[in-house]
Amino acid sequence: MSDLLYGDLTYKVIGLGMQVHTTLGHGYLEKVYENSLMVLFRKAGIHAEQQVPIKVIFEGEIVGDYCADILVEGKLILELKVASKITDIHKAQTLNYLKATGLELALIMNFGAVSFEHHRLINRLSRS
Repeated sequence: MSDLLYGDLTYKVIGLGMQVHTTLGHGYLEKVYENSLMVLFRKAGIHAEQQVPIKVIFEGEIVGDYCADILVEGKLILELKVASKITDIHKAQTLNYLKATGLELALIMNFGAVSFEHHRLINRLSRS
């Protein structure tokens, strides 16, 4: 785990996502999974914030704003989906969140399929 960026943290977060999916299954609204993860983060002593605003800056001006579903420990964006699968559009959206924040790592978690699915994204621009 140690060779992965935030390997220990992402391992724990993915495990908690799997726990939520195993317990609730698929079919609920995204907010149900978000709130369930927040319960587990609190119980695990992991600092997390919901619906964190993200500003897109161009030429020194705010030109757009988004909300990350969950920000974990101030360094990991967690984007939740309830879809048949994680798509390239989901990946592009989440990568844009990383670029706008300057953060290095995001996880997309999909609770919409029968099996739990996750994808790890790294912002290569922040690492140069």
